[in-house]
Amino acid sequence: MKTTRNDVRNVAIIAHVDHGKTTLVDGLLKQSGIFRENQEVAERVMDSNAIERERGITILSKNTAITYKDIKINIIDTPGHADFGGEVERVLKMVNGVILVVDAFEGPMPQTKFVLRKAMELRHPVIVCINKIDRPEARPKEVIDEVLELLMDLGADDKQLDCPFVFASAKAGTSSLEIEEEGVDMKPLLDTIINYIPAPVGNPKAGTQILISTIDYNEYVGRIGVGKVENGVVTVNEEVVIVNHHEPERKIKTKVSKLYEFDGLSKVDVKEAGIGSIVAISGISDLKIGDTLCAPDALKAIPFQKISEPTIAMDFIVNDSPFAGQEGKYVTSRHLRDRLYKELNTDVSLRVEDTDTTETFKVSGRGELHLSVLIENMRREGYEFAVSKAEVIYKEDENGKKLEPMERCYIDVPEEFSGAVISKLSERKGELLNMGSAAGTNGYTRLEFLIPARGLIGYRGDFMTDTKGNGIMNTIFDGYAPYKGDIEYRHQGSLIAFETGEAVAYGLFNAQDRGTLFIGPGEKVYSGMVIGTSGKGEDIELNVCKTKHLTNTRSSSADEALRLTPPKVMSLEQAIEFIDTDELLEVTPESLRIRKKILDSTKRKRAAMK
Repeated sequence: MKTTRNDVRNVAIIAHVDHGKTTLVDGLLKQSGIFRENQEVAERVMDSNAIERERGITILSKNTAITYKDIKINIIDTPGHADFGGEVERVLKMVNGVILVVDAFEGPMPQTKFVLRKAMELRHPVIVCINKIDRPEARPKEVIDEVLELLMDLGADDKQLDCPFVFASAKAGTSSLEIEEEGVDMKPLLDTIINYIPAPVGNPKAGTQILISTIDYNEYVGRIGVGKVENGVVTVNEEVVIVNHHEPERKIKTKVSKLYEFDGLSKVDVKEAGIGSIVAISGISDLKIGDTLCAPDALKAIPFQKISEPTIAMDFIVNDSPFAGQEGKYVTSRHLRDRLYKELNTDVSLRVEDTDTTETFKVSGRGELHLSVLIENMRREGYEFAVSKAEVIYKEDENGKKLEPMERCYIDVPEEFSGAVISKLSERKGELLNMGSAAGTNGYTRLEFLIPARGLIGYRGDFMTDTKGNGIMNTIFDGYAPYKGDIEYRHQGSLIAFETGEAVAYGLFNAQDRGTLFIGPGEKVYSGMVIGTSGKGEDIELNVCKTKHLTNTRSSSADEALRLTPPKVMSLEQAIEFIDTDELLEVTPESLRIRKKILDSTKRKRAAMK
């Protein structure tokens, strides 16, 4: 007998990156009274990881809960980047409706479409929150039309098309139901959630059934499974069986040793939880995303979509450069292996495979950003290692034909730069599908390309240069298609250090005419290390440790001071994009160094001739 539980609502906040999801959750939390009056609260309090705070992006979905009018509202903040789309797909299984946040100026963007499509497939009701309504250039009326068009494109039914619109400024913590009406607080949005998002339905008398949609990990308690109670009542110390829709033979008996519910930003111990509750369960080591916890007498796995496959792979290699072990705390292959396999506890879109050598591990993910966040986390924790150029993962069709992953790429760019972008992406096997003016933007052109995923590797840096930093690029995975032919990644060669030592001004002064340098005086270099990019197509070896020979008539200071051009300092992303297939990026807690895979110049030339 199914019943409705009216004192709970479960809702996910979905949006394109940077449209204000996390800030909106901040506003709801602050007004629900979970913080003391005088408590200092960080901005974007849900972005708890250091990288999330620095980059202003959400990487992992987060759970929180507030109480309003005696109703508990479980809110899940989801990522907006395509690389973390796997998080969004899973989280939507836990909720009964979504709040779609759309920027009042930008309108619906590619990722808005992606996350909204996932919600529509599950027939979730949608509340549209037009955010940043206080932006000087906001155009809410046009954005409403664009959202309705998008809903129609995605095949929304009448109920979904008749969705409520709420106009908010998440930053100011205000919302209203009319465009002209100025908001005072978040109550209009909270009321809309309670009136429009359906209450969870289930059978409290049936056997326990919980679908695990997210895995958290904690050093002290191990794996923590987060999911919604679909049926029954789960209690502490209850015997349960783990079953999985995709692995029918997998059945593991276990016990619920700890049970938590969410309250504000913390987890609260509870003795039992009923239908519709979002719970966290710790103490079960074999738990995976997509598992269902069932009562032993009612084994029924809840269907769960397969997690999207990775499309890009990199080798993580034990650092063997002449400077190995000088800056990192964890440097051995055992350290590297343990850390990578530990990451699998929480990141389900990641794959780690051993290779035929114990020094190298193949790590596959959803995109360059996905892997660069892992690399950045590891170097902050004290790991030292090297990574190879990102390569896409190919497949074969039934006739043995090579297939490669394709991306749909949307670019908004000032008109005068569109020619440069089209020419660069065409070189990288991109096919221009559409070109028109970007909605609501003066003088901007929107380009839509279908391009092999490998064509975008290393392109972002060029894109920023070609558009003088004014372009916006968004990509979404489009599926596999026949191989499009070879692509040349980099037209310039590398400048390579000839000997190990310390770079001096005199050596650098002579080297800077040959290209752009990455290092300054006083930096340590080793033979085979890449110290710059050459102006020509081939690699050039240089001695930057060379000092000036002194004669009887010349002193070292007699010449005029040497003028050095400041070196180009690369971020982790830029370095990952820059390296070529015969190069590695050496990553340590203190430095990023680009190097040739083969350091010895004679061996390198022999390998190139082969």
